[in-house]
Amino acid sequence: MTTRQILENTNRAKADLCGLSSEQKNDLLEGIASSLEGHVARILEANALDMQAAKGVISDVMLDRLALNEARIRAMAEGVRQVAKLPDPVGIVLDERTRPDGLNIRKISVPLGVVAIIYESRPNVTSDAAALALKSGNACILRTGKEAHRSAQAIVDAMREGIKDIINPDAIGFIEDTSRQSATELMTAKGYIDLLIPRGGAGLIKACVDNAKVPCIETGTGICHVYVDKSADFKKALDIIENAKCSRPSVCNAMEVMVVHSDIAEIFLPLVCERLRGGNHPPVEFHLDDAAYAVLGGREGCVRAQEGDFDREYLDYKLAVKVVKSLGEAIAHISAHSTGHSDCIVTEDKAAAAAFVSAIDSAAVYVNASTRFTDGGEFGLGCEMGISTQKLHARGPMGLKELTTYKYVIHGNGNIR
Repeated sequence: MTTRQILENTNRAKADLCGLSSEQKNDLLEGIASSLEGHVARILEANALDMQAAKGVISDVMLDRLALNEARIRAMAEGVRQVAKLPDPVGIVLDERTRPDGLNIRKISVPLGVVAIIYESRPNVTSDAAALALKSGNACILRTGKEAHRSAQAIVDAMREGIKDIINPDAIGFIEDTSRQSATELMTAKGYIDLLIPRGGAGLIKACVDNAKVPCIETGTGICHVYVDKSADFKKALDIIENAKCSRPSVCNAMEVMVVHSDIAEIFLPLVCERLRGGNHPPVEFHLDDAAYAVLGGREGCVRAQEGDFDREYLDYKLAVKVVKSLGEAIAHISAHSTGHSDCIVTEDKAAAAAFVSAIDSAAVYVNASTRFTDGGEFGLGCEMGISTQKLHARGPMGLKELTTYKYVIHGNGNIR
């Protein structure tokens, strides 16, 4: 089926979502969750083919993002059920007033219409996106990269099977073409798509932002920083840094740059090196500025930072390290190199924490907590469509509310102007 035909089918199907009660939407999500659990074997079979084709083509950490097992599929189903438990974001009266002429004016939340998402090698995004779209009253169009295409197709087939007795299953559209042409068609599908969300690497996001003729969310790359202040508790700092870098380095909320105050660098940097090059994960490679290299230079896995290392989303067991002489210098460095995703300060100084939070203009700013919490599930949103690094209309993890807009409903009694 062509991309245009899928766009047309999904637009026709969105009418089935209008007027559904919260209970009916929750029934849709339960149907999806149950069907995912009932199709575990088929989904794993498709994923095995994707994994076989991707080995040797993408990195090991990206293979981890692509891989599914029974536990991950059941977690996907549970994620859908968590979305069902969330309040319905549609039909909420956001504002209401009665004018002196008697007009009653209400501002009411409504679905966007059709939400399209272009994503790469994470099959779980398929069910997350569909669940959020349907709960917020939107039809959705899913377009994945070739690495995850078989897996995503199997997941979509299961989801459509789960909703077919309630609504037109075309409310979940899946793009069959994985060429650049289909991505371009989505970017330029005026009249068919109400919001486009790219979720993937810097190249995909830039292509969508630069070329989209439909409203597009910039889900920026994650060059996330952790600044260890001179007053930091070392145990807290080491735990946060290891989690932020090593728990899952291939995701956008993983730390890519560590900034350390010079007053503690000689003591703290060797501790970090020992922690990140040991443990139950591959050893981290350190890319060090001159001051950090003066402390760690000569150790295995410690190299001098090259031009561009502080502006790179590694998505791997690699970490750029900067030593600064003050909080102000740390803020200046992060402001110059951050992508506005997630940045953290580790400190026991309340004044330093307040200054950092005030100055750092990122979607999520942390004090003494890992950047890995920038996630829809961890924020209590059930799951997310992506992490927006822009400021309009959404910022940070995009959940149900971010998939709605509003309209004004005006009641009169024969009023004329």
